[in-house]
Amino acid sequence: MAALISCEDLWKIYRLGDVEVQALRGIDLLIREGEFVAIMGASGSGKSTLMNILGCLDKPTKGCYRLQGIDVGGLRADQLAEIRNRRIGFVFQNFNLIPRTSALENVQLPLFYRGLPLRQQRALAAEALARVGLQGRENHYPSQLSGGQQQRVAIARALVASPSLLLADEPTGNLDTQSSLEIMAILDHLNKVQGITIVLVTHETDIAAYAEREVVMKDGRILTDRKMLSGSSALSVEA
Repeated sequence: MAALISCEDLWKIYRLGDVEVQALRGIDLLIREGEFVAIMGASGSGKSTLMNILGCLDKPTKGCYRLQGIDVGGLRADQLAEIRNRRIGFVFQNFNLIPRTSALENVQLPLFYRGLPLRQQRALAAEALARVGLQGRENHYPSQLSGGQQQRVAIARALVASPSLLLADEPTGNLDTQSSLEIMAILDHLNKVQGITIVLVTHETDIAAYAEREVVMKDGRILTDRKMLSGSSALSVEA
């Protein structure tokens, strides 16, 4: 498999007054196409900082980050926005849905920014909602959906532009156990059946167990990077 993500000696340093905070300290990380990787670590370990850089939401202070062979460190803000829109899908803990907008319209949003015709936007958004089991809920507003269903809408929105990479930051953090299982079954299916590369940030070991590889961070460094034996492949994605 080709390398999708390549980080070499990645550092992120913040200055708070006279204090220098080293959020990342020389990260080396290679993720290949089709992998499912869980990034774990305590608060302050650097996992969220790393996720922001992988998602082109922030730049490293030094070192090199390549996404599909592109060195993103020297890109302009508009070029980074283009990469985020076309190559990366995001799923967040708080769903980040627009409250007064239907599920279909929420999912359409990335396509709107691409300037696609409205009819094509709606067709692709409906298809993405169907992929996460939300047929018939296209016109529901977030307030009319459960937490698990809202997260499915967020996943559909992340998928609608056919990204190379799906980044999920604590995607089950606000969900009950059953909803968490349903969301992780969907992500597992997207990875194993559809071959989508997924990088998941979580502090929950049972959620991380869905991944095939676990990267544990501490104090801005990678503490361990190991393959895992996941038992999630037998779970159903039906909702």
